[in-house]
Order: sequence, then C-alpha cells, then structure tokens
Amino acid sequence: MSLRVLIRKQTKEDCQELLSLNCRSKDFHFPWVFPPLNEQECQKYIDRCQNENHEGLLICHATNNKIIGVVNFSQIFHGAFQNAYLSYYVDVDFARQGLMLEGVGLAIDYAFDKLALHRIEANIQPDNIPSIKLVKRLGFSKEGFSPRYLKINAEWRDHERWALTVENWV
Repeated sequence: MSLRVLIRKQTKEDCQELLSLNCRSKDFHFPWVFPPLNEQECQKYIDRCQNENHEGLLICHATNNKIIGVVNFSQIFHGAFQNAYLSYYVDVDFARQGLMLEGVGLAIDYAFDKLALHRIEANIQPDNIPSIKLVKRLGFSKEGFSPRYLKINAEWRDHERWALTVENWV
C-alpha cells in the first residue's frame, strides 16, 4: 500500500510555509492548539525541536512535499521511563481526509524505532472528539482524566490521558 504522506524533520526554511498553515488554520485549531503565528515564535519552535527532549516532525503530502500537519514529541525521557508526550495538528485544508492518521502513525513508528521510546502519552481535551477518535484508531488506551491539566488560552483545561506502548503498537 502506498502512503499518501511522509514525515521529516523541519528546517529553518520551513518557517514561512508553517506560518501560512498556522495562520490559515487558526480558527480551525481554536481552542485546542495555539501554534506559532509569527516568525519569531516559529523560529523559537524550530529551535526547540533541535533540543534532545523535543522532536518535531512535519507531515508532508507525498506527491508535492507540501506541509499538511505537525507532530511533536515533547518532554522525551530516556532511561527507565522511555516516554514522551504527543501533540499534533493538521492544516484545515487537509482535515478529515485520513492524512493525519497516516502521518501520526508514521511518527509513532519513528518514536518507537528511532527514538527508542517505550510509551507515548497524548493528553486531549474531552471535547476534542476528532483528536480522541484519531488516538483510538491508532490503538491508544484511555488511562485517566486530569482536571485542570494544562493552561490553554489563559484557562486551565481538563484533559483525558491516552497512552500507547510499543507492545500494543500494531
């Protein structure tokens, strides 16, 4: 089966395309994610992805290499924990086409194989139904509920905790 997407690490040259995606999709992402919306924030994000504890990947369309989404593994821990937190978002123009399912799946392969992680955790606001459906389709299990877990848009928001271990990845 031929995949419609590929993943790759971002470079400083991707900043303008990322900003265009983020600005175009701003209303679509609200209130779930708040990606960089200016060049300074975008460069700071790309720089952070060069750190040992953060891996940022771009999901690109296989036919034209256009960026259609972003996947992040943050707070990467090695040693006995081998865990990271997963976040992702899609360009509004490519939403609900199954491309993120493919792209996040490739990113999970990368996290388990290249980053040698054992566990990936996704914390999702309970009303973000499309995101919950995505992690369910990828085999994540709901582990719990965290009240007032993250401060998003100046408000503490509840999250559901979903996780996947390498043993359960198919």
